[in-house]
Formats: sequence, structure tokens, C-alpha cells
Amino acid sequence: MELKKRKDDFSSNNSDALRTQIRWLIRRDMDEVLAIERASFEFPWTEDEFLACLRQRNCIGTVAELDHEIVGFMIYELHQSMLKILNFSVAPHMRRQGVGRQMVQRLIDKLSQQRRREIVLEVRETNLEAQLFFKNCDFRALQVLRNHYDDTCEDAYYMRYCLRAADADFQSGNRLSEFDAA
Repeated sequence: MELKKRKDDFSSNNSDALRTQIRWLIRRDMDEVLAIERASFEFPWTEDEFLACLRQRNCIGTVAELDHEIVGFMIYELHQSMLKILNFSVAPHMRRQGVGRQMVQRLIDKLSQQRRREIVLEVRETNLEAQLFFKNCDFRALQVLRNHYDDTCEDAYYMRYCLRAADADFQSGNRLSEFDAA
């Protein structure tokens, strides 16, 4: 009985994720984004911090919308060879339902061999839930940033997702061309 319930929960979670639309963040979304931010973080960004960030040319905001409700958001920067996630959250009642993974996958889909090849971010050492989420999305912790945050003396983990090395190292030719026929 318990196994069936979990399976049914997963099915409904998948359907929510499939119906979730990822779109650009617009000004009228700010109240819902700020509500998610406040519910998610001990030290939330202010509206002024969001707006200052989004005014930069290389900064982009997206939201996840389900049934006309904002259920998640992501703020990221475009750099020459990478994307950097600055802020990311899913509404507490929608976590573990595939929404966050869908948002991250949308960002991964923007990577290419020719241009941007990696996504980076920083996660507070106390935010184990985010660390595990990004680890499950194939991000790897590369470095500990000591005393990283101004509001506390907390460390951060610098995490990175990189396009697969096998794809990056691909060279044209065939395996027989390695052998000299002399």
C-alpha cells in the first residue's frame, strides 16, 4: 500500500513538472518571487537587490509557472564561457516535484561546445538541501570559499556543471586512422 502511494505521488509530481512553464521574469512577478525568496532563505535578497541585479546587461531572470502561479525562479549571469547562477529557489510546497530540475535542465540546454561550456554557483555550507539538489543535477563541488558571505562568517561551496568531457574531447576521424598501414 505504501509503495503504491509513493508511486502515485511520483506520477502526480511528474505531471506537475510537465505542466510547468519556464519563462522570462517580468516586473509583475516580483511579489511572488520575493515571497518564495523569503520563505526559502534566512538572509533573503531584497527587492532592490533583485532589481539592481536584473538591470545589468548580462543578468537574466526566469520563473517557473504552474497554473498561473510562480513556483520557482532563477537569476543567472551570462559570461563569455560560462553561466553563473546567482539566485535560485523553488516554492517550499513544490519542492521535490521536478520543477527545480526542469529549470536547471533549461539552463544546461543553453550550453554549447562552441561557446558556454559550464554553469557555476555558490552554495552556503549550511544549505545541505541545495548542495544535494545540485549534486543530483551533476554539479560538483570544486572549492570551499572561506568566510564568503558578508552577513555571516559562513563558508560556501563553489559548484560547477560542465559539459561531458567525452563530448569536449571529441575529434573527427575514425578509429582505423590511428593505425599506420606502413
